[in-house]
Amino acid sequence: MNTEQPPSFRDVLGHFASGVTVVTGTGEDGPVGFTCQSFSSLSLEPPQIIILPGRSSTTWPRIAAGGRFCVNILADHQDDISTTFATSGIDKFAGVAWTRSPSGLPRLDGTCAWLDCTVAAVHPGGDHLIVVGAVDDLGAALHARPLLFHRGLYAGMTGLQPQAAR
Repeated sequence: MNTEQPPSFRDVLGHFASGVTVVTGTGEDGPVGFTCQSFSSLSLEPPQIIILPGRSSTTWPRIAAGGRFCVNILADHQDDISTTFATSGIDKFAGVAWTRSPSGLPRLDGTCAWLDCTVAAVHPGGDHLIVVGAVDDLGAALHARPLLFHRGLYAGMTGLQPQAAR
């Protein structure tokens, strides 16, 4: 007889490795941000991405009020930044190096890449919001490796070979 509990929805989805981002913006009191694993490209033409902040987020409404946000794709050495920006009730930017993007949004130093976006649409999505961002500007560090998250743990990429150019 099988006595194991069936896996939960969350447990099953934990098997999908994802990158880790920090979404930043400017609130009334200065820079704000939150860790966001729910990020994806949406369209190449026009360039659009989606993020999925939780409806219970207290940070997203402060970013949304400005109508713009920056997605910072974390590098494999930035797990501490991911943890910091996932914590509520602290000054998340204390001790974190950052500069302003060309549009003036907080851009974290040392990331793999960043995308400055304008909020194009917001849709309900269960306990999250589906935010479509129109990409206005972007940049990438050519040799950086992304921070990954899998089954509750951080990981880096090792042993991967670059694909041939298409």
